[in-house]
Amino acid sequence: MPNTTPLWLFDLDNTLHNASHAIFPAINANMNVFMERVLKEQGLPSDQDAVNEMRQRYWRLYGATLLGMVQHHQVKPEAFLHDAHDFDDLFGMIRAERGLLHLLKRLPGRKILLTNAPLRYSRDVVRHLGLHRHFDKHISIESMRVHGKLKPKPSRQLLQKLLARERVAAHRCILVEDTSVNLKSAKKLGLRTAWVTQYLAGNPHFSTAGVRRMLTMHPSYIDVKVRSVRQLTAHLPRLAGC
Repeated sequence: MPNTTPLWLFDLDNTLHNASHAIFPAINANMNVFMERVLKEQGLPSDQDAVNEMRQRYWRLYGATLLGMVQHHQVKPEAFLHDAHDFDDLFGMIRAERGLLHLLKRLPGRKILLTNAPLRYSRDVVRHLGLHRHFDKHISIESMRVHGKLKPKPSRQLLQKLLARERVAAHRCILVEDTSVNLKSAKKLGLRTAWVTQYLAGNPHFSTAGVRRMLTMHPSYIDVKVRSVRQLTAHLPRLAGC
């Protein structure tokens, strides 16, 4: 029988911590170095403007720059992920709100960490935040495969596979995210959606004008729009039916 317990799917970066503060800029810089090297080897334009444009384009098209590099440049996913998340002082770069542990305890149901980040990095961040024991499962980008192919968020196939494996109806599942396109995909499958906005302003993927525009939006595929995940408990009747 389907599981009727609410299932929370939590994104990590810019949802449970402020990746825009230092981590995202460092990841983008690391990606640029990797991509510049690959493009040079392939005889393609590799100046900073070309690299930046390509990184952003692949992120918009596929939801992860990694997929564009794999599909169009035949890079090994593990090599790209390793180099992109290579930091001298990760723990010194992490910024997060207080009260996250209390929040997770108060939310009814199971919790799964669902992140387009690699396992080693996401595991280290969640452990540093002291949240690891409150997630039943940890799904990182390496394990987001459908029929052997990488399918990270916003892949509907990924979410369908997850729902089937967890034996939970879509309307009993809540995706908590900072990336609205991931929520749009989830809503089409019937999941409930919560959009976390407080770290958008520093996100290097978006312009200042773009962030201002987004912050005025409340699209129909967003059930709840909150500044902080700590506000989720105030919306439990709409999100979890309790």
